[in-house]
Amino acid sequence: MKNISVANDIVPIAEFKTSISKWFNNLQNTGHPLVITQNGKPAGVLLSPQDYDELVYRKSFLDSVARGIGDADNGRTYRAEEIKEALRLRKKKG
Repeated sequence: MKNISVANDIVPIAEFKTSISKWFNNLQNTGHPLVITQNGKPAGVLLSPQDYDELVYRKSFLDSVARGIGDADNGRTYRAEEIKEALRLRKKKG
């Protein structure tokens, strides 16, 4: 994802509404996300579908890593031998 250009990528909602097509074209051409403001405060962000998918994937990955670290910190771990034995037994049943 490209960085936001403060001069070009922040737009009031009224301006966004009057030129939606222009802003979507700009997003497709530059790849820059667009911050949409309401009453001078950020109200939303327009991202490309690819950037959105990347953010969702990264969040999912980081959440998974955090869960793994939490499991390790709380002693919820297995030795390699235990995993191999569990897989062997599962294969035997199946």
